[in-house]
Amino acid sequence: QVQLVESGGGLVQPGGSLRLSCTISGSIHGFTSMAWYRQAPGKQRDYVGVIDTIGGTHFADAVQGRFTISRDTVKNTMYLQMNNLNPDDTGIYYCNIAFNSVLYWGQGTQVTVSS
Repeated sequence: QVQLVESGGGLVQPGGSLRLSCTISGSIHGFTSMAWYRQAPGKQRDYVGVIDTIGGTHFADAVQGRFTISRDTVKNTMYLQMNNLNPDDTGIYYCNIAFNSVLYWGQGTQVTVSS
C-alpha cells in the first residue's frame, strides 16, 4: 500500500520561503514520476512541478525560477523548496506519485502567504 504524507506548510510573509516535504511509505520501485499540485480557495487543483526518475524537473510558468523540487531516495521523501513567495502562492499543496499505472495522492498541507 503506497501512502503519501505532506508536511511543512504554514503561514509565511510575502518574500519568504518554505520547504514542503512529501514522505512516501510502501515500495515504489519502478515509479514513473512524482509531482506537486496546489489548490487555491475556490479554484481547481493546478500543476506546480514534477520530478522524474533520474532527477529531471519541470515547473509551471507561475513558479519557474522560484520553486525547486528534490528527492531523497534514502528517506523516500520529495521536497518542494519555495522561495520569494507571494499571496498568489496561497493554497493547499498536494504531492502525488505515478506508480504501476496508478496515481497516489497525499492529503495536502496548507500554505498561506500573507502579511
